[in-house]
Amino acid sequence: MDLFQKCRQFSRAKEIIDAGVFPYFQVIEENHGPVVRMEGREVIMAGSNDYLGLSQHPEVIEASVKAVESFGSSCSGSRYLNGTSILHTSLEKELADFLGVEACLAFTTGYLTNQGVIPTLVQKGEYLISDKENHASIVTGAWIARARGAHVLRYKTNDMTALEDILKSVPPDAPKLIVTDGVFSMSGRIVNLPGLVKLAKAYGARVMIDEAHAMGVLGRGGRGTCSHFGLRNGPDVELTMGTFSKSFASLGGFIAGERRVIDYIKYNSQAFIFSASMAPGNVAAVRASLAIIRREPERIERLRRIADEIREGLKNQGFKLMEGGTPILPVIIGDDMMTFRFWRRLLEEGVFVNAVVSPAVPQGLQLIRLSLIATYEQKHIDGILGAFHKVGKEFDLIE
Repeated sequence: MDLFQKCRQFSRAKEIIDAGVFPYFQVIEENHGPVVRMEGREVIMAGSNDYLGLSQHPEVIEASVKAVESFGSSCSGSRYLNGTSILHTSLEKELADFLGVEACLAFTTGYLTNQGVIPTLVQKGEYLISDKENHASIVTGAWIARARGAHVLRYKTNDMTALEDILKSVPPDAPKLIVTDGVFSMSGRIVNLPGLVKLAKAYGARVMIDEAHAMGVLGRGGRGTCSHFGLRNGPDVELTMGTFSKSFASLGGFIAGERRVIDYIKYNSQAFIFSASMAPGNVAAVRASLAIIRREPERIERLRRIADEIREGLKNQGFKLMEGGTPILPVIIGDDMMTFRFWRRLLEEGVFVNAVVSPAVPQGLQLIRLSLIATYEQKHIDGILGAFHKVGKEFDLIE
């Protein structure tokens, strides 16, 4: 069979497009924070990871513009060669200080960070132990590690009994790394980090946490899941990974921890060495966002209040939600096509959300995923709840 035959036979996307309910690759014509323009009209954005609303902050925009004026639009090379600027090294020092660890290394994207760190650390004959709900970037890193001879084991989501069973099965003296999301991106659930850390210490494992959806959201001043549970980056959780495309309002990723470990990654990770450096404008935007996060912790508290209000409002209307305690609110619909149709009606009512169907979630748990923004005004909150109430009644999901 011809290599491209499978491409020509692929029809799932076209079928949904033809039905007029395709929810992906939607074009945003203008972006004004909590409100965007789509299909020629303004809609409330309830499907963005711009949790603190900093992508439209004047200081962030100004910092990015000034960096481009001073350093150009690109570093035009890898960090290893000509792509390390004073912007990069300053950001890494500031992030390390923010998290209370020795060192930090910035990658070009968050996906690339997990892809670059995991197989660099977990090598032939060593063990990677991963939560089944971990992000696809962790899964990719695990595939590469396995291809190079590492043992990859997965445990049921947030199940500490299942994790301990795996740890018991691994040779006691074998090098092993447990990797988990801090906040699971589809469900919005928070990892049982105290239980995980306790098991890691008991069985001699190291811990790496992906804080993509926790940084700027959980913990003291937005320092993430470790802080949320009163744990420490470094002594309790050896490696902290995060992205810049969410609360930090930019693009990129980082790994932070003990200096000797970060240096090892810096000089051995192919994904880091052979990738072009973060663009100057992106780096400057992160630095400005971090400064605002440190200066204005009230943004994080406001985000929590908004999430609580919308969560309780949807539950009071009769919707079934996965309980998570974060600004990610998954509303269970339970069917692929109904989820697409529900998404479309919400957009027609002026609210953009994310439609999540199998295989991203199990059959029966297809859902509408809201991710909320700290800069909502009350009219935006009311608009989201009003649209859900109207469409939910149309679909007989609520009374």
